[in-house]
Amino acid sequence: MTIKAESILERGSNILEPRFVRHGFVYKKIGAGPSSGGHYAAGEFRKGTRRIEFHFRYSLGMVTYHLGAQSMFHQDYMRSILGRENASHYPGFSSDPLDGFHHLLQDLEEHCGEFLSGSDESFSNRIQDAQAKQSSSPGIPD
Repeated sequence: MTIKAESILERGSNILEPRFVRHGFVYKKIGAGPSSGGHYAAGEFRKGTRRIEFHFRYSLGMVTYHLGAQSMFHQDYMRSILGRENASHYPGFSSDPLDGFHHLLQDLEEHCGEFLSGSDESFSNRIQDAQAKQSSSPGIPD
């Protein structure tokens, strides 16, 4: 299964790569192997202090944006931009493991210009806004 996870991560990163390369990002595989939930593979696109990290197990899982020591999850980023939960294309639902990468690409193209090419200050402000919205969102009721 490790080989399958790594293979799909590689194919998925190839789907995303043209968008990132256009903005000066470089891809790097950052890990693979067994974990408590099964075999995984992880990669990132990086440009300076910015990076987007993503993990694949049975589907595209955690997607995290970083600016230096600051970070936010994709869902928090989209909620900050779109103003509501579950309005983004990713994660989407499909039996094709590559569809998560296509959905993420659509979000990147439609909503993530700030991450791809905006100023560090504006992206830092977005992270702070996403964290504020995340901490003020209601949790699971008791």
